[in-house]
Parts: sequence; structure tokens; C-alpha cells
Amino acid sequence: MIVYFAVTFLITWAAWIAAGLIAPDAGGTHGLMRTVLIYVGTFAPGVVAIAMTAIESGRAGVGALFRRLVQTDVAPRWYVFAIGYTFAVKLTMAVVSRVVLGSWPRFSDEPLVLLFAATVFSTIVFGQAGEELGWRGYALPRLASRFGYAWSSLIIGGVWALWHLPLFYIAGADKTGQSFPIWGLSVVALSVAITWLYAHTGGSLLLTMLMHAATNNLGSIVSVATLGATDVWTFRTSPAMMLSLVGLWIPAGWFLMRMPRYATANVAC
Repeated sequence: MIVYFAVTFLITWAAWIAAGLIAPDAGGTHGLMRTVLIYVGTFAPGVVAIAMTAIESGRAGVGALFRRLVQTDVAPRWYVFAIGYTFAVKLTMAVVSRVVLGSWPRFSDEPLVLLFAATVFSTIVFGQAGEELGWRGYALPRLASRFGYAWSSLIIGGVWALWHLPLFYIAGADKTGQSFPIWGLSVVALSVAITWLYAHTGGSLLLTMLMHAATNNLGSIVSVATLGATDVWTFRTSPAMMLSLVGLWIPAGWFLMRMPRYATANVAC
């Protein structure tokens, strides 16, 4: 696992740091190169996972990994969980903000139907496969077979958060200047919830991709970003972000206490 994480970080960070050296408003060849580098970094976890699976298990192992991307035979309630989890947390915390703080957080101007459509479309075209093939497809079952799902969800959450770090320094990125510690803790909590989903759907990467896409799209219904933020390592952030953190960790704590202990036999390790 150390080799997998090391190679993934090397490729992603090298690509993203190089992208950060190009101005966000660059056009022509430079603008195209910046976009390509961002995507190279984004898909590195999945590409490295495929390569290492091929080395370890050959074509059969790669085929088994890919089949989990289209594993649809799970109970309908898990589709609802995948789509609605982050959305429900954000809306609940918005209501708490209104009741406790006396004000609503900023809401997205995008129509809800458009955000929902973006979630479904992103899943159908495997938009999250670049990450999910790696974090949940390759790393999670291997870690869970040794440490159990609960500890593995925390380990992957920490790695997953740290992997994003260069984006907090790249001009024009949506995370630029935001509080990395608070955001990182939120990602760890989200990792616990995704592991809960994974463990109850036989390792379906289709469902983890759906939840990942819903988090990126439907979760944006409530904005938690601090406008004009520049201190990446501060623990001071917007009230909405702090409430979101609390809202993610309340169910995450419950999931950790009830998490299945080890990876199931039907998930390729």
C-alpha cells in the first residue's frame, strides 16, 4: 500500500504543482496544458490502481476491478443514501444555522434539478472513476482485510484529504486559500460514510461514485467556503463550514461504532 500511495501522490502532486505554475486565465496551448495537468492528477489514483492490479492479479484482476464500476445489484435504499447523504447533511446544518445563529448560509444559485442531473451524468460517464478505482477499488479492500473497515475508512480519509493539498494553493481552484485542516476533517468523516456504503453494497464502486458525485454537486447547494480566504492552515473558517463538519461527524461516529469489521469475501483484495 505504501508503494501505491507514494506513486499516486508523486504523479498527482507533480501534475498539479506544474498546473499551478500556469496562470488560471492562460489561453491557447498553455490553458490546454493546465487543464490536461489537472486531469492527469485527478485520474492518477485510478490509473495507478489499474497498473498495480494488473501486476498483482493480471487481466482477471483488472476485469474484476472494472466490473465493480457497473455493480448495480444493490438495494434501492443504498441509491437513496448515496444521492441524499451529503445533501441532507448540508440542508440540516443550514436549518441549524438559521435557528442557532439567526441567519441562513449562502445557497447555490444553480437549480436543484441541474445539480441532480450533473450528479447522475457524472456517474454514468465514470467521472469519479479516477479516484474511486483507487481509494475504494484498490486501497480500501486491502486495508480493510488487515485493519477492518472502521480504521481503514479513517486511514483512507486522511490520505484522500492530503492528496488534495496542492489544490489549496493553485490560483483559480475552488479550494484556493480555504482552511485545509477543517476541510480535511470533513473529508475523513465523508470517507467513513462512503466506507459504510461500500461495506453494505458488496464493494460496489458504482455506488461510491454516485455518492462522490452527489457530494460534489448536490452538496454544493449550501456554500461553506470563506470568501477571500488566504490562510490554508487556519482553523478559523465560516460558520457554515464548522456546522457542516459537525453535521458530517455525528453520523460518521455512529457508522464507526457499527461498521462491519472486515472486508467481505466477495470483494476482490
